[in-house]
Amino acid sequence: MTVETARKNTHPSAEWLLPAVLSTTAGSVDVIGFLALGGLFTAHITGNLVVLAAHYVTGGFSQIGPLLSVPVFVAVLGTVVMTFEAIDKTTLGGRRTLLVLHAVLLAGFLGLGVGLGPFGNPDSMMAVLVGMLGVAAMATQNALVRLALPGSPSTAVLTTNTTQLTIDVAKLIRRRGAPADLARAQQRASMTFPCVFGFMGGCAAGAFLELRFGLWALALPVALAVVAVPLGELWKKAARPLDIRTERNLTECARDNLSGAQMK
Repeated sequence: MTVETARKNTHPSAEWLLPAVLSTTAGSVDVIGFLALGGLFTAHITGNLVVLAAHYVTGGFSQIGPLLSVPVFVAVLGTVVMTFEAIDKTTLGGRRTLLVLHAVLLAGFLGLGVGLGPFGNPDSMMAVLVGMLGVAAMATQNALVRLALPGSPSTAVLTTNTTQLTIDVAKLIRRRGAPADLARAQQRASMTFPCVFGFMGGCAAGAFLELRFGLWALALPVALAVVAVPLGELWKKAARPLDIRTERNLTECARDNLSGAQMK
């Protein structure tokens, strides 16, 4: 078996499609929330610390939403993790539940946003409430990826994914290293690349839609979240065999290369 054959056998489309859809969702939610809620990041939570600093310097951004976003994110994330562990510690059993909860929270973000907005004062109680629904949805998505999509790239942190993608692409261009290491680098790149460009595409689409339709633009991430639910079933069927096939194929590649070297 060649390294190329092993690569072809270890990348089912369902394995990268769901993280790519979730990345597109996060990108669109983040930019829509930023534009409609006075500079609130719903996915890039640490970015709210920058917004707070900018607010105190310029007074041009919201204050309460970014201030609450970090504790709300942590509280929701912790609650989801503990609930997930209590209900079902296997990733297969809880994936659908987390995907449905993610979609419901985004639907609430859309419904309340459209019903109560637009928000002239992003620090108003209603604006903050709507923004925290978006934060809760993204906290759920982060928990989902960590708990129920083991091995997947982050779907809400573009910097980390871009760094890993650049490292893997550079390694593949140089073509130096053990065949197994190169195969793993290509596997990671094939997973990370769709997430990076999905997030970027979501940002572009979300910005365009928010400028045209206001908070109705949240219909895009809601639709993507609904699509992600059945994709979770496909991922469930592909994920566990993928890990087994990957290790087996990489082992066979290494063994074949060793045998070839001994024959020479």
